[in-house]
Amino acid sequence: MKAIINARIYDYVKYIENGYVLFDKNIVKVGPMKEYRKSNDVEEIDFEGDLLLPGFVCSHAHIYSIFARGLILPFNPKNFQDILDQMWWKLDSKLTNELTYYSGIAASYEFLLNGITTVIDHHASGEIVGSLSSLSKAVSGVANMRGIYCFETSDRYNVDECLKENISFAKEHKDGKVRGLFGMHASMSLSNETLKKIAEQNKDIPLHVHVAESDMDEEDSNKKYNCDIISRFAKYDIIKPNSLIVHGVFLNDKELDIIKVKGAVMVVNTTSNMNNAVGVPNVKAYFDHNIPVMVGNDGLNSNMACEYMNVFYTSHLKNQKPTELNLGHVLAMIKNAYKYVSDTFDIKLGEIKEGYVADMLRAKYSPFTKMDDSNAFGHIFYGLYPNFKPSDVFIDGEYQVKNYKVVNNKLNEEFKKCNNYSQKLWDSLKEAK
Repeated sequence: MKAIINARIYDYVKYIENGYVLFDKNIVKVGPMKEYRKSNDVEEIDFEGDLLLPGFVCSHAHIYSIFARGLILPFNPKNFQDILDQMWWKLDSKLTNELTYYSGIAASYEFLLNGITTVIDHHASGEIVGSLSSLSKAVSGVANMRGIYCFETSDRYNVDECLKENISFAKEHKDGKVRGLFGMHASMSLSNETLKKIAEQNKDIPLHVHVAESDMDEEDSNKKYNCDIISRFAKYDIIKPNSLIVHGVFLNDKELDIIKVKGAVMVVNTTSNMNNAVGVPNVKAYFDHNIPVMVGNDGLNSNMACEYMNVFYTSHLKNQKPTELNLGHVLAMIKNAYKYVSDTFDIKLGEIKEGYVADMLRAKYSPFTKMDDSNAFGHIFYGLYPNFKPSDVFIDGEYQVKNYKVVNNKLNEEFKKCNNYSQKLWDSLKEAK
Protein backbone atom coordinates (compact mmCIF):
# COMPACT_ATOMS: atom_id res chain seq x y z
CA MET A 1 0.00 0.00 0.00
CA LYS A 2 1.17 3.53 -0.79
CA ALA A 3 0.11 6.95 0.44
CA ILE A 4 0.56 10.23 -1.41
CA ILE A 5 0.64 13.00 1.19
CA ASN A 6 0.71 16.82 1.13
CA ALA A 7 -0.77 17.01 -2.35
CA ARG A 8 -3.05 19.46 -4.09
CA ILE A 9 -5.60 16.98 -5.42
CA TYR A 10 -7.76 17.79 -8.43
CA ASP A 11 -9.67 15.30 -10.58
CA TYR A 12 -11.78 17.68 -12.70
CA VAL A 13 -14.58 17.25 -10.14
CA LYS A 14 -13.25 18.13 -6.70
CA TYR A 15 -10.27 20.08 -5.35
CA ILE A 16 -8.47 19.39 -2.06
CA GLU A 17 -5.90 22.01 -1.09
CA ASN A 18 -3.75 19.73 1.09
CA GLY A 19 -4.73 16.09 0.96
CA TYR A 20 -3.68 12.48 0.88
CA VAL A 21 -4.49 9.42 -1.23
CA LEU A 22 -4.15 5.86 0.05
CA PHE A 23 -3.88 3.39 -2.84
CA ASP A 24 -2.61 0.16 -4.27
CA LYS A 25 -3.91 -0.87 -7.70
CA ASN A 26 -7.09 1.05 -6.85
CA ILE A 27 -7.64 4.13 -4.73
CA VAL A 28 -8.59 3.12 -1.20
CA LYS A 29 -9.11 6.43 0.59
CA VAL A 30 -8.87 10.17 -0.12
CA GLY A 31 -9.10 13.07 2.27
CA PRO A 32 -7.53 16.19 3.79
CA MET A 33 -4.20 15.82 5.54
CA LYS A 34 -5.77 16.61 8.91
CA GLU A 35 -7.50 13.21 8.66
CA TYR A 36 -4.38 11.27 7.62
CA ARG A 37 -3.02 8.65 10.03
CA LYS A 38 0.52 7.39 9.42
CA SER A 39 1.00 3.60 9.23
CA ASN A 40 4.26 1.65 9.30
CA ASP A 41 3.16 -0.70 6.51
CA VAL A 42 2.41 2.13 4.07
CA GLU A 43 5.02 3.66 1.71
CA GLU A 44 4.65 7.44 1.87
CA ILE A 45 5.25 9.70 -1.14
CA ASP A 46 5.46 13.36 -0.10
CA PHE A 47 4.19 15.60 -2.89
CA GLU A 48 5.28 18.78 -1.07
CA GLY A 49 2.33 20.73 -2.46
CA ASP A 50 2.53 19.42 -6.04
CA LEU A 51 -0.64 18.66 -8.00
CA LEU A 52 -2.13 15.18 -8.28
CA LEU A 53 -4.39 14.62 -11.31
CA PRO A 54 -5.81 11.61 -13.18
CA GLY A 55 -3.81 10.33 -16.15
CA PHE A 56 -4.87 11.53 -19.60
CA VAL A 57 -6.81 9.59 -22.24
CA CYS A 58 -5.87 10.10 -25.91
CA SER A 59 -9.12 9.32 -27.72
CA HIS A 60 -7.78 8.94 -31.27
CA ALA A 61 -4.20 8.15 -32.23
CA HIS A 62 -2.17 6.73 -35.10
CA ILE A 63 0.73 5.21 -33.22
CA TYR A 64 2.49 4.00 -36.38
CA SER A 65 2.94 7.61 -37.48
CA ILE A 66 5.65 8.20 -34.88
CA PHE A 67 8.23 6.71 -37.27
CA ALA A 68 7.45 9.48 -39.78
CA ARG A 69 9.44 11.99 -37.73
CA GLY A 70 12.48 13.10 -39.67
CA LEU A 71 11.47 11.11 -42.74
CA ILE A 72 12.04 12.94 -46.02
CA LEU A 73 9.91 11.93 -48.99
CA PRO A 74 8.87 13.81 -52.15
CA PHE A 75 5.99 15.87 -50.81
CA ASN A 76 4.03 18.55 -52.64
CA PRO A 77 0.36 17.99 -51.81
CA LYS A 78 -2.36 20.06 -53.44
CA ASN A 79 -5.19 18.56 -51.40
CA PHE A 80 -5.93 16.09 -48.61
CA GLN A 81 -5.85 13.02 -50.88
CA ASP A 82 -2.34 14.02 -51.95
CA ILE A 83 -1.28 14.08 -48.30
CA LEU A 84 -2.49 10.50 -47.94
CA ASP A 85 -0.95 9.33 -51.21
CA GLN A 86 2.40 11.08 -50.86
CA MET A 87 2.99 10.44 -47.16
CA TRP A 88 0.79 8.26 -44.97
CA TRP A 89 -0.26 5.55 -47.39
CA LYS A 90 3.34 5.15 -48.52
CA LEU A 91 4.53 4.84 -44.94
CA ASP A 92 1.91 2.48 -43.56
CA SER A 93 2.15 0.15 -46.59
CA LYS A 94 5.71 -0.74 -45.53
CA LEU A 95 4.91 -1.50 -41.89
CA THR A 96 5.45 -5.09 -40.84
CA ASN A 97 4.26 -6.49 -37.51
CA GLU A 98 7.79 -6.08 -36.18
CA LEU A 99 7.84 -2.39 -37.14
CA THR A 100 4.35 -1.96 -35.73
CA TYR A 101 5.56 -3.33 -32.40
CA TYR A 102 8.45 -0.89 -32.20
CA SER A 103 6.27 2.05 -33.22
CA GLY A 104 4.15 1.08 -30.21
CA ILE A 105 7.22 1.08 -27.99
CA ALA A 106 8.32 4.54 -29.19
CA ALA A 107 4.86 6.07 -28.89
CA SER A 108 4.21 4.58 -25.46
CA TYR A 109 7.47 6.00 -24.15
CA GLU A 110 6.37 9.49 -25.17
CA PHE A 111 2.78 9.01 -24.04
CA LEU A 112 3.89 8.13 -20.53
CA LEU A 113 6.26 11.09 -20.30
CA ASN A 114 3.28 13.30 -21.16
CA GLY A 115 0.90 11.71 -18.66
CA ILE A 116 -1.17 9.69 -21.14
CA THR A 117 -2.13 6.39 -19.50
CA THR A 118 -4.85 5.22 -21.94
CA VAL A 119 -4.90 5.39 -25.74
CA ILE A 120 -7.53 4.62 -28.37
CA ASP A 121 -5.58 3.79 -31.52
CA HIS A 122 -6.50 3.53 -35.20
CA HIS A 123 -3.89 1.31 -36.85
CA ALA A 124 -2.86 0.78 -40.48
CA SER A 125 -0.03 -1.35 -41.87
CA GLY A 126 0.98 -3.40 -44.88
CA GLU A 127 0.99 -6.55 -42.76
CA ILE A 128 -2.56 -6.88 -41.47
CA VAL A 129 -3.01 -10.23 -39.74
CA GLY A 130 -1.52 -10.11 -36.25
CA SER A 131 -0.80 -6.39 -36.41
CA LEU A 132 -3.11 -5.47 -33.52
CA SER A 133 -1.56 -8.13 -31.32
CA SER A 134 1.89 -6.74 -32.16
CA LEU A 135 0.79 -3.21 -31.31
CA SER A 136 -1.02 -4.12 -28.10
CA LYS A 137 1.93 -6.26 -26.99
CA ALA A 138 4.06 -3.12 -27.00
CA VAL A 139 1.60 -0.56 -25.63
CA SER A 140 -0.41 -2.62 -23.15
CA GLY A 141 2.02 -5.47 -22.60
CA VAL A 142 5.39 -3.77 -22.24
CA ALA A 143 4.31 -0.20 -21.39
CA ASN A 144 1.35 -1.23 -19.18
CA MET A 145 -1.01 1.32 -20.76
CA ARG A 146 -4.70 0.69 -21.30
CA GLY A 147 -5.37 0.46 -25.02
CA ILE A 148 -8.33 0.19 -27.37
CA TYR A 149 -7.23 -0.92 -30.83
CA CYS A 150 -8.61 -1.39 -34.35
CA PHE A 151 -7.38 -1.85 -37.91
CA GLU A 152 -8.17 0.65 -40.66
CA THR A 153 -10.40 -1.28 -43.09
CA SER A 154 -10.01 0.20 -46.57
CA ASP A 155 -10.37 -0.91 -50.17
CA ARG A 156 -6.64 -0.27 -50.62
CA TYR A 157 -6.08 -3.39 -48.47
CA ASN A 158 -7.28 -6.98 -48.52
CA VAL A 159 -10.72 -6.27 -47.04
CA ASP A 160 -11.29 -9.83 -45.83
CA GLU A 161 -8.06 -9.68 -43.82
CA CYS A 162 -9.12 -6.33 -42.35
CA LEU A 163 -12.47 -7.76 -41.30
CA LYS A 164 -10.87 -10.81 -39.72
CA GLU A 165 -8.24 -8.78 -37.87
CA ASN A 166 -10.78 -6.38 -36.37
CA ILE A 167 -13.41 -8.92 -35.41
CA SER A 168 -11.14 -11.63 -34.07
CA PHE A 169 -9.07 -9.18 -32.04
CA ALA A 170 -12.11 -7.51 -30.47
CA LYS A 171 -13.73 -10.83 -29.58
CA GLU A 172 -10.53 -12.25 -28.10
CA HIS A 173 -9.78 -9.26 -25.85
CA LYS A 174 -12.46 -8.70 -23.26
CA ASP A 175 -10.34 -8.48 -20.13
CA GLY A 176 -7.08 -6.97 -18.92
CA LYS A 177 -5.84 -3.72 -20.42
CA VAL A 178 -6.79 -4.43 -24.05
CA ARG A 179 -10.05 -3.94 -25.97
CA GLY A 180 -10.98 -3.76 -29.65
CA LEU A 181 -13.15 -1.65 -31.93
CA PHE A 182 -13.97 -2.11 -35.63
CA GLY A 183 -11.77 0.22 -37.67
CA MET A 184 -12.64 1.81 -41.01
CA HIS A 185 -10.58 4.41 -42.84
CA ALA A 186 -13.16 6.74 -44.39
CA SER A 187 -16.15 6.71 -46.72
CA MET A 188 -14.00 7.75 -49.69
CA SER A 189 -11.89 4.56 -49.47
CA LEU A 190 -14.80 2.17 -48.80
CA SER A 191 -17.01 0.80 -51.59
CA ASN A 192 -20.62 -0.25 -51.13
CA GLU A 193 -19.47 -3.85 -51.47
CA THR A 194 -17.12 -3.37 -48.52
CA LEU A 195 -19.78 -1.67 -46.41
CA LYS A 196 -22.10 -4.58 -47.13
CA LYS A 197 -19.44 -7.06 -45.96
CA ILE A 198 -18.93 -5.05 -42.78
CA ALA A 199 -22.67 -4.99 -42.12
CA GLU A 200 -22.93 -8.75 -42.63
CA GLN A 201 -19.95 -9.71 -40.48
CA ASN A 202 -19.81 -7.09 -37.73
CA LYS A 203 -23.02 -7.27 -35.73
CA ASP A 204 -22.06 -5.56 -32.49
CA ILE A 205 -18.55 -4.06 -32.38
CA PRO A 206 -18.57 -0.23 -32.33
CA LEU A 207 -16.86 1.56 -35.22
CA HIS A 208 -13.77 3.73 -35.10
CA VAL A 209 -13.90 5.68 -38.37
CA HIS A 210 -12.72 8.93 -39.98
CA VAL A 211 -15.64 11.00 -41.22
CA ALA A 212 -15.53 14.26 -43.18
CA GLU A 213 -11.96 15.06 -42.18
CA SER A 214 -11.73 16.84 -45.53
CA ASP A 215 -14.48 18.24 -47.74
CA MET A 216 -13.26 15.71 -50.33
CA ASP A 217 -14.78 12.92 -48.24
CA GLU A 218 -18.26 14.49 -48.30
CA GLU A 219 -17.96 15.44 -51.98
CA ASP A 220 -16.99 11.87 -52.86
CA SER A 221 -19.97 10.43 -51.02
CA ASN A 222 -22.45 12.82 -52.59
CA LYS A 223 -21.01 12.38 -56.08
CA LYS A 224 -20.76 8.57 -56.04
CA TYR A 225 -23.68 7.63 -53.80
CA ASN A 226 -25.96 10.67 -53.87
CA CYS A 227 -25.98 11.07 -50.09
CA ASP A 228 -23.83 12.36 -47.27
CA ILE A 229 -21.43 10.08 -45.41
CA ILE A 230 -23.42 9.41 -42.25
CA SER A 231 -26.60 8.72 -44.22
CA ARG A 232 -24.60 6.30 -46.36
CA PHE A 233 -23.30 4.46 -43.30
CA ALA A 234 -26.78 4.46 -41.76
CA LYS A 235 -28.19 2.67 -44.81
CA TYR A 236 -26.01 -0.30 -43.89
CA ASP A 237 -26.75 0.04 -40.16
CA ILE A 238 -23.06 -0.11 -39.30
CA ILE A 239 -22.95 2.72 -36.74
CA LYS A 240 -23.25 0.83 -33.46
CA PRO A 241 -23.71 2.51 -30.05
CA ASN A 242 -20.42 3.92 -28.72
CA SER A 243 -18.92 4.14 -32.21
CA LEU A 244 -16.23 6.80 -32.57
CA ILE A 245 -16.88 9.30 -35.36
CA VAL A 246 -13.54 11.02 -35.83
CA HIS A 247 -12.84 14.55 -37.16
CA GLY A 248 -16.29 15.54 -38.49
CA VAL A 249 -15.08 18.87 -39.86
CA PHE A 250 -17.74 19.00 -42.59
CA LEU A 251 -20.72 17.25 -41.01
CA ASN A 252 -24.17 18.79 -41.52
CA ASP A 253 -27.04 18.99 -39.03
CA LYS A 254 -28.78 15.97 -40.55
CA GLU A 255 -25.68 13.86 -40.01
CA LEU A 256 -25.29 15.09 -36.44
CA ASP A 257 -28.91 14.11 -35.74
CA ILE A 258 -28.20 10.57 -36.98
CA ILE A 259 -25.02 10.35 -34.88
CA LYS A 260 -27.02 11.35 -31.82
CA VAL A 261 -29.77 8.79 -32.48
CA LYS A 262 -27.19 6.03 -33.06
CA GLY A 263 -25.53 6.73 -29.70
CA ALA A 264 -22.13 7.46 -31.25
CA VAL A 265 -19.39 9.78 -30.01
CA MET A 266 -17.51 12.56 -31.80
CA VAL A 267 -13.72 12.69 -31.51
CA VAL A 268 -12.03 15.93 -32.62
CA ASN A 269 -8.36 16.35 -33.60
CA THR A 270 -7.98 20.07 -34.09
CA THR A 271 -4.19 20.31 -34.18
CA SER A 272 -3.98 17.76 -37.00
CA ASN A 273 -6.82 19.45 -38.89
CA MET A 274 -4.89 22.72 -38.80
CA ASN A 275 -1.70 20.99 -39.92
CA ASN A 276 -3.50 19.43 -42.90
CA ALA A 277 -5.25 22.73 -43.70
CA VAL A 278 -8.65 21.04 -43.93
CA GLY A 279 -10.45 23.37 -41.51
CA VAL A 280 -11.43 22.91 -37.88
CA PRO A 281 -14.53 21.23 -36.46
CA ASN A 282 -17.55 23.10 -35.16
CA VAL A 283 -17.30 21.60 -31.69
CA LYS A 284 -20.12 23.72 -30.28
CA ALA A 285 -22.48 22.20 -32.86
CA TYR A 286 -21.77 18.73 -31.48
CA PHE A 287 -22.60 19.92 -27.99
CA ASP A 288 -25.76 21.61 -29.28
CA HIS A 289 -26.84 18.23 -30.71
CA ASN A 290 -26.13 16.58 -27.33
CA ILE A 291 -23.43 14.35 -28.77
CA PRO A 292 -20.55 13.38 -26.44
CA VAL A 293 -17.27 14.89 -27.63
CA MET A 294 -13.77 13.58 -26.94
CA VAL A 295 -10.31 14.72 -28.09
CA GLY A 296 -7.47 12.89 -29.84
CA ASN A 297 -4.05 13.73 -31.24
CA ASP A 298 -4.39 11.99 -34.65
CA GLY A 299 -0.82 10.77 -34.22
CA LEU A 300 0.66 14.27 -34.45
CA ASN A 301 2.00 14.82 -30.94
CA SER A 302 1.88 13.30 -27.47
CA ASN A 303 0.67 16.27 -25.46
CA MET A 304 -3.04 16.13 -24.63
CA ALA A 305 -2.86 19.42 -22.72
CA CYS A 306 -1.91 21.04 -26.04
CA GLU A 307 -4.81 19.31 -27.80
CA TYR A 308 -7.39 20.62 -25.33
CA MET A 309 -6.03 24.15 -25.62
CA ASN A 310 -6.17 24.07 -29.42
CA VAL A 311 -9.76 22.80 -29.44
CA PHE A 312 -10.74 25.63 -27.10
CA TYR A 313 -8.97 28.49 -28.87
CA THR A 314 -9.77 27.50 -32.46
CA SER A 315 -13.45 27.18 -31.56
CA HIS A 316 -13.42 30.84 -30.51
CA LEU A 317 -11.71 31.86 -33.74
CA LYS A 318 -13.91 29.73 -35.98
CA ASN A 319 -17.12 31.19 -34.60
CA GLN A 320 -15.72 34.68 -33.92
CA LYS A 321 -16.98 34.48 -30.34
CA PRO A 322 -14.60 34.44 -27.34
CA THR A 323 -17.26 32.63 -25.31
CA GLU A 324 -18.34 30.11 -27.97
CA LEU A 325 -16.72 27.30 -26.02
CA ASN A 326 -16.16 27.71 -22.30
CA LEU A 327 -14.11 25.76 -19.79
CA GLY A 328 -17.20 23.76 -18.89
CA HIS A 329 -17.15 22.33 -22.42
CA VAL A 330 -13.48 21.38 -22.04
CA LEU A 331 -14.22 19.70 -18.72
CA ALA A 332 -17.03 17.76 -20.40
CA MET A 333 -14.68 16.50 -23.14
CA ILE A 334 -12.15 15.32 -20.55
CA LYS A 335 -14.84 13.56 -18.51
CA ASN A 336 -16.40 12.02 -21.64
CA ALA A 337 -13.09 10.29 -22.38
CA TYR A 338 -12.90 8.88 -18.86
CA LYS A 339 -16.49 7.66 -19.10
CA TYR A 340 -15.91 6.00 -22.47
CA VAL A 341 -12.86 4.13 -21.21
CA SER A 342 -14.55 3.26 -17.91
CA ASP A 343 -17.55 1.79 -19.73
CA THR A 344 -15.37 -0.06 -22.25
CA PHE A 345 -13.16 -1.69 -19.61
CA ASP A 346 -15.85 -1.93 -16.91
CA ILE A 347 -13.70 0.00 -14.45
CA LYS A 348 -13.86 3.34 -12.67
CA LEU A 349 -11.35 5.74 -14.25
CA GLY A 350 -10.77 9.48 -14.15
CA GLU A 351 -11.47 10.51 -10.59
CA ILE A 352 -9.25 10.43 -7.54
CA LYS A 353 -11.85 8.74 -5.46
CA GLU A 354 -12.33 5.52 -3.52
CA GLY A 355 -12.79 2.53 -5.84
CA TYR A 356 -11.22 4.18 -8.91
CA VAL A 357 -8.13 2.74 -10.60
CA ALA A 358 -4.94 4.50 -9.55
CA ASP A 359 -3.95 5.98 -12.93
CA MET A 360 -2.54 9.32 -11.77
CA LEU A 361 0.13 11.91 -12.46
CA ARG A 362 2.13 14.46 -10.52
CA ALA A 363 2.74 17.95 -11.86
CA LYS A 364 4.57 20.90 -10.37
CA TYR A 365 2.47 24.06 -10.24
CA SER A 366 2.59 26.98 -7.82
CA PRO A 367 -0.56 29.11 -7.90
CA PHE A 368 0.14 32.74 -7.14
CA THR A 369 -3.58 33.48 -6.77
CA LYS A 370 -6.10 31.58 -4.69
CA MET A 371 -6.94 28.08 -5.92
CA ASP A 372 -10.14 26.36 -4.77
CA ASP A 373 -13.13 24.37 -6.05
CA SER A 374 -14.52 27.39 -7.88
CA ASN A 375 -11.46 28.14 -10.04
CA ALA A 376 -9.26 25.03 -9.96
CA PHE A 377 -9.77 24.15 -13.61
CA GLY A 378 -8.99 27.75 -14.63
CA HIS A 379 -5.63 27.32 -12.92
CA ILE A 380 -5.09 23.96 -14.62
CA PHE A 381 -6.06 25.13 -18.10
CA TYR A 382 -4.41 28.55 -18.22
CA GLY A 383 -1.54 27.88 -15.81
CA LEU A 384 -0.52 24.21 -15.91
CA TYR A 385 -1.50 23.09 -19.43
CA PRO A 386 0.68 25.60 -21.38
CA ASN A 387 3.76 24.27 -19.55
CA PHE A 388 2.57 20.74 -18.93
CA LYS A 389 5.13 18.07 -18.13
CA PRO A 390 4.36 15.59 -15.35
CA SER A 391 7.20 14.53 -13.08
CA ASP A 392 5.61 11.23 -12.05
CA VAL A 393 3.03 8.94 -13.66
CA PHE A 394 1.26 5.96 -12.12
CA ILE A 395 -0.76 3.20 -13.78
CA ASP A 396 -2.60 0.79 -11.50
CA GLY A 397 -0.77 2.41 -8.61
CA GLU A 398 2.71 1.61 -9.94
CA TYR A 399 5.30 4.15 -11.07
CA GLN A 400 5.76 4.32 -14.83
CA VAL A 401 7.51 7.68 -14.77
CA LYS A 402 9.45 8.96 -11.75
CA ASN A 403 11.25 12.28 -11.59
CA TYR A 404 10.64 12.79 -15.34
CA LYS A 405 12.18 9.44 -16.32
CA VAL A 406 10.54 6.21 -17.52
CA VAL A 407 11.27 3.58 -14.86
CA ASN A 408 9.97 0.53 -16.74
CA ASN A 409 13.19 -1.37 -17.48
CA LYS A 410 11.71 -3.47 -20.29
CA LEU A 411 10.30 -0.37 -21.99
CA ASN A 412 13.63 1.44 -21.66
CA GLU A 413 15.52 -1.48 -23.21
CA GLU A 414 13.09 -1.82 -26.11
CA PHE A 415 13.04 1.94 -26.67
CA LYS A 416 16.80 1.90 -27.33
CA LYS A 417 16.14 -0.27 -30.41
CA CYS A 418 13.55 2.05 -31.98
CA ASN A 419 16.03 4.11 -33.98
CA ASN A 420 17.21 1.01 -35.82
CA TYR A 421 13.66 0.04 -36.70
CA SER A 422 12.66 3.50 -37.87
CA GLN A 423 15.73 3.48 -40.13
CA LYS A 424 14.68 0.08 -41.44
CA LEU A 425 11.30 1.55 -42.38
CA TRP A 426 12.88 4.60 -44.02
CA ASP A 427 15.22 2.44 -46.05
CA SER A 428 12.31 0.37 -47.36
CA LEU A 429 10.54 3.56 -48.43
CA LYS A 430 13.58 4.86 -50.24
CA GLU A 431 13.99 1.57 -52.07
CA ALA A 432 10.38 1.77 -53.22
CA LYS A 433 10.71 5.23 -54.77
